[in-house]
Amino acid sequence: MKKLIYFFLILYTSISSSQNKFPTSDCLKITYSKKSNGKEIDNQNPIWIFANENETLITSKNIITKTATFPNEQTIIKRSNNTIIQFAELKKTNFTKTTDSISLANQKFELIDEIKDILGYKCKKAKTVINSNQIELWYTNDLKIKGAPTTLGQNLGLVLELNRNNTFTISAVKIEKLKKTTPDAISGIDISSVKKTDILTYRDLLWKSRFKTIPVFENETISFSDTNKSNDSILKFANGTVILKKVTLPAIKSSSKVFINLQEQSNGDAYDRTGTVFMIPTENEENTFIKGFKNGVKTLASYDNGNGKIYHGAVSKDNFRTPVELMRFFTPFGIKQYNHIELKDKTWHDKVNYRQDISDFNSILSNHEVWIGVFIGNYDKGGHKISLNMTVHDEEDTDKSNLNFVSPLFYTTNILEMAGQEYSSMFDNEKGLIIEFDITKEVKNAKLKYISTGHGGWENGDEFVPKLNSIFLDGKNIFSFTPWREDCGSYRLYNPASGNFNNGLSSSDYSRSNWCPGTITNPMTIDLGNLTIGKHILQIKIPQGKPEGSSFSYWNLSGVLLGEQ
Repeated sequence: MKKLIYFFLILYTSISSSQNKFPTSDCLKITYSKKSNGKEIDNQNPIWIFANENETLITSKNIITKTATFPNEQTIIKRSNNTIIQFAELKKTNFTKTTDSISLANQKFELIDEIKDILGYKCKKAKTVINSNQIELWYTNDLKIKGAPTTLGQNLGLVLELNRNNTFTISAVKIEKLKKTTPDAISGIDISSVKKTDILTYRDLLWKSRFKTIPVFENETISFSDTNKSNDSILKFANGTVILKKVTLPAIKSSSKVFINLQEQSNGDAYDRTGTVFMIPTENEENTFIKGFKNGVKTLASYDNGNGKIYHGAVSKDNFRTPVELMRFFTPFGIKQYNHIELKDKTWHDKVNYRQDISDFNSILSNHEVWIGVFIGNYDKGGHKISLNMTVHDEEDTDKSNLNFVSPLFYTTNILEMAGQEYSSMFDNEKGLIIEFDITKEVKNAKLKYISTGHGGWENGDEFVPKLNSIFLDGKNIFSFTPWREDCGSYRLYNPASGNFNNGLSSSDYSRSNWCPGTITNPMTIDLGNLTIGKHILQIKIPQGKPEGSSFSYWNLSGVLLGEQ
C-alpha cells in the first residue's frame, strides 16, 4: 500500500467538506482523503492545501503539526508568475528547494461536458494521461480560488477530486476558512533562505535521503599481482583476487529491505569470471574463513567424501562456519576495457550494475560489525575494478514471518583459488556433498537459500550441459531441479571481447548452467518445514561430468539455513 501512495509523492496529496462560499481574499484550508479501490487507506497522512488568490501551498497534516518523518516535501504555487516552488526537509534543519516555471503552462487537458456535486460545489471534469495512467480531475470555479492536491491541474480551478485509473482517488472532505494568514506563512519555513538547486539535483537529493547508503568499496581493483598489498582499511589476499573490509552496520528493522549494489568494469581482463560477495562475522574469527585468509586455506575445516581430494573451508562443521554468500555474479567479457572493439550496430555498455536483495540476512547484519569481501577469479594484472555499497530501505511493519535464524552450511566457491584452494569437484563421487548439522532449538518454517552454478570442461563440460541438482534432507529427496540459463544472448552488449564463431553466435550467447556473462545468479529458496532439535544431514548430488584432457568440471554452491526461533 505504501508503494501505491508513493506514486503520488511527486504530484503531492489531500480532501474537504463545507457548504459556504468565501470571499477571494480569504485563505482556505482543504483537507483531502485517499482511497484505494474504493476503500479508505488506513493510517493515512491527510493532504492539506492552503490557498488564496495569490498562492497555493500543498502540504500534509503531519508536516504542519511537526510529526512528519524525514524527508518531507511541500510545494508552493505562485500565481503571479505561474511558478512552482518545491522545498524538502531532508533531515532536521537540512533543506533544499527548486523552482519550475514551465510545467504548469505545459499541462494539457481534455475538458469533458460532465458535472457533479462535491461538498455542495458544482464541479467540471477534465482528463489527461500521465505516464500511461488515465487521470480524471473534478474542479470547481465557484470559489474563485485555484489549487489542487498535486501540481496537476492547478490552473483549472479548485480541484476537489483526482482519480487515477479508477483505482486510486484523492478527494476533498472538508473546506475551512482561515483568518488573517497566507499559505506561505503556514508552511513554517523561510523559503527565501533555503538554498536553491536545479530540479534534477533536487530530485536526486530527495530520493537519496529516503534510504541509508553504506559505502564499502570505491573503485577498488581486483587483479592477480604480487604487488597487490593491503592497507589500513582494505585487506587483500590471494595476490589481490580477494578484497576484504570491516564494516559497521546500523540497526535494521526486520521488515526493511537491504540491497547489495555492485558495479564492475574490466581493467584489463578480457574474460568472463566467477565473482562473489560474501559476509563473515567479526566475532569468533578463529572459527571463520578469516583464519584461512590469515594462516592459509589448509588451516580451515576439511571435507573428504572419498574421491581422493580434500576440500578446505567448503562445509560448516564442528565450530567452523563458512562465509554467508550475499551475491553470486559473473563478469562479462571485457566491458569498458575492450569497448574499442567495433562491430556494426553494437554500442557496448560501459559498466555492469548488479543489485541483489539480501533482506533475508537482516538479523545477522543489524547492529553488527562484519567483514564484507569480494572475489573475482582471474590471473590478469589489470583485472577488474569494482565499487560496492549497501542500501537500507525502511518498510512498514508487516505480519510476514521473521527470519531470525541464519546459519551458513556450505560455500564451495574456492575464493582462495589463487592461493591453492581446491576446485569444488566433489560431485564426481556418488556421495556428492554431505553436511551434518545440529539444531539446538526447534527451527520453524526452515528454508535453504541455495545457489548453484556449473563450470568447467570444454563443450561437453558441466558449464554447457544441463545437470540435475538433487537435495536430500535426512535421507529424503526434498527438492530437485536443473539449474540452467537460456537468456545469455540478452546481454551481448555487455561483452565486447566475447569470441565470435562460424555459426554466427558469440561465446556470451550460449546457455549455461545457471549463469550468463554479466549477470547475477539468483538463489533458490527451498522449504524444509520445521526442523526438530537434534542432528540432521543434508546431502547434494550432481552427476558431474568426467574430465576432458586437462579440463574438468566443478560446481560452485552455497547454502544458508534460514528460519524462525
